[in-house]
Amino acid sequence: MSKHYRWLVFVVLLFAFGLWASLPSTEGLRIDLNNDGENEVDLALRQSLGLDLVGGLRVLLQAELPPDQYSSEDLQNTANNVSRRVNALGLTEATVQVQGNRRILVEIPGITDTETAINTIQRTALLEFVDFSDLSFEQVQSLEGRPIRTTYQLQLNNQFDPAAGVNPLTGLPFETVITGAGLSAAQAQSDPTTGAWSINFALNEEGQDPFFRFTSANINRSMAIVLDGVVLSAPTIQAALDTGGVITGRFTEEEARQLALQLRSGALRIPLSVENTAFVGATLGQQSVQLSIRAGIIGVIIVFTFMLVYYRVPGLAAVLALAVFIVLNLMVFKLIPVTLTLAAITGFLISIGTAVDGNILIFERVKEEIRNGKPLFDALDAGFDRAWVSIRDSNFSTILICAVLFFFGQTPGASIVSGFAVTLALGLIINLFTAVFVTRTFLYIFADRLRQPLSERKWLLGI
Repeated sequence: MSKHYRWLVFVVLLFAFGLWASLPSTEGLRIDLNNDGENEVDLALRQSLGLDLVGGLRVLLQAELPPDQYSSEDLQNTANNVSRRVNALGLTEATVQVQGNRRILVEIPGITDTETAINTIQRTALLEFVDFSDLSFEQVQSLEGRPIRTTYQLQLNNQFDPAAGVNPLTGLPFETVITGAGLSAAQAQSDPTTGAWSINFALNEEGQDPFFRFTSANINRSMAIVLDGVVLSAPTIQAALDTGGVITGRFTEEEARQLALQLRSGALRIPLSVENTAFVGATLGQQSVQLSIRAGIIGVIIVFTFMLVYYRVPGLAAVLALAVFIVLNLMVFKLIPVTLTLAAITGFLISIGTAVDGNILIFERVKEEIRNGKPLFDALDAGFDRAWVSIRDSNFSTILICAVLFFFGQTPGASIVSGFAVTLALGLIINLFTAVFVTRTFLYIFADRLRQPLSERKWLLGI
């Protein structure tokens, strides 16, 4: 029995943490490991709500290039980069989906700063470090802030302005040294003396070698920093650089942070334009949401009441296990985080029903063993062991169905299905733990503490 008491301590601690994490007021936990402010563990807890619950912004983006100039993989990679940008804005509940062969749909629940969000999503953020080494100081100054044509732009199907400038000495496009693909990190920073904003960047293995070779060969000459075909600045190279540097320009704080975000999340392979935007109101409305929550609570109370009335002491163990099950689900929803829509909440409520099914299978098996004359603890052992196979197989078969629903939910317009599949599958997985281990722990503890009454009064076991 000692192992069951150890399990009880673990379950109580897990329940306490889950209850704390699932509270609406809990936003996270930060632990300083060395009390130096540097080695910190930051656990973010965010409750994500879908468009049907809180409303938000829907943006439909369209590729500016004809479909024959890019592949479906390019469009998907562009959508992935858009998704990384949206997530980096702190909008992890947003959904990004490819629609057809030219469009990308972005849905952002609860958005407030729509202009910044749209600009961050849409801009291509093609960064180039360009060879200006053969230009005079006057020529460099005259090109700052102007569009230019580069060799890398030519590789991108001439998607930039045909009237952009070329090297006045050769009449040819400027040579691109490296692009933003050579960056591994980018962070906005301000000069404490002047207050000017810039972007500090680090290079990856792809960018280090060509950047070092160029800067070491052109010290005291110019290199242009070009964003989306426009010269931001053209600083003079002071030393050979192989790990990174600083992008300067006339940035405001917002512009610097937005550019750093775009560079971290990657350039869009396909330039995008906004086809339309729309504010979406909460389709359910506050009253409907409250009624849905109330219905769920009433349903859970009815289930609890049935288990207590019909199974008595085992029913009490089941009620406690179901309470742990509900709290663990709510905790996981915030840890991942899972976007809660009405369909997702429905999946969660259905998973509560499956958790009840698991307990019923166990208890009925235990009752059958006791009727056949087995002692209480032998009946409990047999009931859990023999019911486990049925619980495992039924849950795994439903999880497979959830996987199919999730796969088809990735098609445009069907994301609500994937939300339902995710919450239902998570509930089924957690149920494999609570229906067997948590229920077993509570039931064995009750059996140990109430050994004599349970042996003398079979009705306490629902028999």
